[in-house]
Amino acid sequence: MKVSLNTNNNISFQGIYNNKQVLKGLKFAAEHTALFTATVSLGFSAIRPAVILATPKTDENNKKIASAKSLSSAGVGFLITAAATTPLASAVKKIDKNPKKFLSTSSIKNLQNGAKTLLESKSYMLATQLFKLGLGLLIAVPKSALTALFIPPIMKFFFPEKKHRKIEIPKHQKQNSSIISFKGLYNQATNTLAKGIGKVINSSTIQNFAKKYADTNFIQHIMSITDTILTLSFIHQLKINKNIEEKRKKPLIHNSIMSTGMCIMGGYALNDILNKPTERFINKFKEVNKNLPELEKYVQGIRIAKPALILGTIYYVFIPVLSTFFADRTGKS
Repeated sequence: MKVSLNTNNNISFQGIYNNKQVLKGLKFAAEHTALFTATVSLGFSAIRPAVILATPKTDENNKKIASAKSLSSAGVGFLITAAATTPLASAVKKIDKNPKKFLSTSSIKNLQNGAKTLLESKSYMLATQLFKLGLGLLIAVPKSALTALFIPPIMKFFFPEKKHRKIEIPKHQKQNSSIISFKGLYNQATNTLAKGIGKVINSSTIQNFAKKYADTNFIQHIMSITDTILTLSFIHQLKINKNIEEKRKKPLIHNSIMSTGMCIMGGYALNDILNKPTERFINKFKEVNKNLPELEKYVQGIRIAKPALILGTIYYVFIPVLSTFFADRTGKS
């Protein structure tokens, strides 16, 4: 980090704490939580196949199908999450900007719970994250079904058995509809969605839940539950998929179970280890950016990015070799 003095003799911090790209990323994490985690997975997906393929003393075909599963999961996850969560994130953003329009006065006071503003309240943060991350739970089953569905074509494309089969991608066609008209309809739809979310948040059940678990590691809990549901659903879809060889299914199932299990356990362990360093980073971040109008949103982004990056690093970088290696052996036994 660089430090310089300006003409007013005030210290000007340069570096990661006020880097424009970092701030954009943190804001994106806060406003599009599920899509942020899917984007992290998509980024790491470029690493995982290479790690899997480098696994020593493991059947080549088992490594290839595990790589195809990784690519399919990340790609499908990003696309389906973007389609499903973008309107919801836009609706929650409207509530953030104008809470009085969508929430009752008593709800705002109750969720603010002593914080300077509603956006600084951990209770309000959890209440809105229930929708952003909760949607990830709802799309887990269709995502796993599509993941299993796309494994065979990805295998053929990246690992052709004989001749490389050229896949023609249809050209993107221009839309004739008016952009202004679309924006108007989209704005109306997200406004209606924001009103519906506001009604749910106004309920005492949601508010009591948010206040009770505001100081817990709830974000990582939701991510772990989502990963578990994804894995179980994928196993079911894999078993009924007739386009994948039966002898390849067992190692892939074992690989998925081991990867998810080790990722969740390792994620919680590493999260605890990094708690204090993260809080020190947040305190320094607040000090450097104390005049930013959306400071608390950036801080929220840090708290969301932490478990997403931890789980992504463990799942896509450290675990693939172990899970692929042992899955190959358990599949043969």
